[in-house]
Amino acid sequence: MMARLQAKIYRAAVYAGMMFSVGVLVLIAGYILFKGMPHLTPELFAWEYNSNNVSMLPSIINTLLMTLLSMIVCVPLGIGAAIYLTEYAPRGSKLVKLIRMTAETLSGIPSIIYGLFGSMFFVVALKMKLSLLSGALTLSIMVLPTIMRTTEEALLAVPDSFREGSFGLGAGRLRTTFKVVLPSAVPGILSGVILSLGRIVGETAALIYTAGTVAKVPDSLFDSGRTLAVHMYAISTEGLHMDESYATAVVLLIMVFIINGMSQFIARRIGGNKA
Repeated sequence: MMARLQAKIYRAAVYAGMMFSVGVLVLIAGYILFKGMPHLTPELFAWEYNSNNVSMLPSIINTLLMTLLSMIVCVPLGIGAAIYLTEYAPRGSKLVKLIRMTAETLSGIPSIIYGLFGSMFFVVALKMKLSLLSGALTLSIMVLPTIMRTTEEALLAVPDSFREGSFGLGAGRLRTTFKVVLPSAVPGILSGVILSLGRIVGETAALIYTAGTVAKVPDSLFDSGRTLAVHMYAISTEGLHMDESYATAVVLLIMVFIINGMSQFIARRIGGNKA
């Protein structure tokens, strides 16, 4: 009787949390769409930005470039580090514990601290100036712990019987890792990548110090450029283009939904092919 009561309480708590989360999401999305949709005009998608049209198209392109650069750097490093920690490093070693503690600590550092570090190291010390490359490298360091920890947990969730069966058939550790373990952990790995993508797309503080706020498509990776989130922050703080700020928020929200949807679709396709 007591077990049934506890189960009902837990189920009610889960449903309440789910309804609250969905309600907050619907409220935020509905408010942004209500305030921003009427102000989406063709002038906001002009190729060149000026003080009259406050075009967001250069910022959209910069956001896609920044996301691509950051993912190219941090995804291989994060997945590779997780593979080493789970498949090659001795389990329970002090080095593994130290790396895990460091990654968890880095995950909790505010993004503005990463921005200050990137400004001092990449912009000043390495003389990269305010540029897309400085911003991408800073964001890579910022989301690397998230990708590494989620990948590690996904790899640890793969049963050891998979590895033992592969070893029993004569496969080596490298083939077992890439042919058996890694494909089984792809959905979990993609969840970490999705979280990282969302943080990169919505990041503002770190990029102001490293990528700058120039509202144009850069000619090279060493030129400054603002992302969509920085663009929204810049025009909203001016106080002259609040309607355009809401319109920018609509586009940013749509981009996040598209990225999440595409990632989940890829994860389902990979999971279906594996099955």
